[in-house]
Amino acid sequence: MMTLLCMAALGVPARAAPNWQLAIHGGAGVIPPGSLTPEHEAAYRAGLNAALEAGARILRSGGSSLDAVEATVRVLEDDPLFNAGKGAVFNAEGHNELDAAIMDGRTRAAGAIAGVTRTKNPVSLARAVMEKTPHVMLVGAGADAFSLQAGMVQVDPGYFRTEERWQQYLQWRDKKSSALIDRTHAYGTVGAVALDQAGHLAAATSTGGTVGKRWDRVGDSPIIGAGTFAEDGVCAVSATGDGEFFIRASAARQLRDRMGWHGESLQSAADNTIRDIGSLGGEGGLIAMDAKGHVAFAMNSTGMYRGSVGSASPAHTAIYSAER
Repeated sequence: MMTLLCMAALGVPARAAPNWQLAIHGGAGVIPPGSLTPEHEAAYRAGLNAALEAGARILRSGGSSLDAVEATVRVLEDDPLFNAGKGAVFNAEGHNELDAAIMDGRTRAAGAIAGVTRTKNPVSLARAVMEKTPHVMLVGAGADAFSLQAGMVQVDPGYFRTEERWQQYLQWRDKKSSALIDRTHAYGTVGAVALDQAGHLAAATSTGGTVGKRWDRVGDSPIIGAGTFAEDGVCAVSATGDGEFFIRASAARQLRDRMGWHGESLQSAADNTIRDIGSLGGEGGLIAMDAKGHVAFAMNSTGMYRGSVGSASPAHTAIYSAER
């Protein structure tokens, strides 16, 4: 087989490397430069890089975008730094309730779960809902029952507890105000969007919700078209922020329609969607990817844990809003 160098020397054009791309977020909040210790910042970046590598390994080898976003989010769910899975926040009763969604841009099939309490990796349960049931979303006790039936890895609810999240809960319980909680964790959610070598898009999002949430509250993360969306040929989106405002703005679907119906560029659609959320009083951010693998990050918070990697670009992470 001729090497690419020999082919070039003979005037034979070399085949371009297959295009793939992955972008992630680990939540948005009030994160001005200097608000994290060097050690804490390094830990966050290490967690983001580990998640990027998990997804990149799949995409690099020709795997599907759906497999990639699931694998990526699972890593973030297992990392206690992030408000999903192991690091989930506590609700008003001092329990962890987990939400997640996943969407296949190729078919627009989707699965979502909300209020689950024993599934180690909620994003995988969301995928099981998509692939093993006729439904899109399962919630509460029914979702927990289906998780057992589907063979998902179960854990004691104490698995999700971390001391940092417990102290946040105690602070909320004493003051009954989430406004007094450390704002660097204000909108903790994790998510991923990806384009695979076959040109298919996918998105996934997972969260523990908000500190002190009541009455089985469900935010935007598991709602298709609000916190999660993917459609081949257009875009994939995963959001993090004030969930109620992202729901009211139909954030993920709004971004898609700005591109598909109004011809906006990816970045313009992302920025204008966040601007709309801000006009309602909401705060947060999102990641989005178009059909060519271009990535957009948009936020009206002072920071968002985020990163990207692709076939033509090395892994890069960012935390503060001014970082490119």
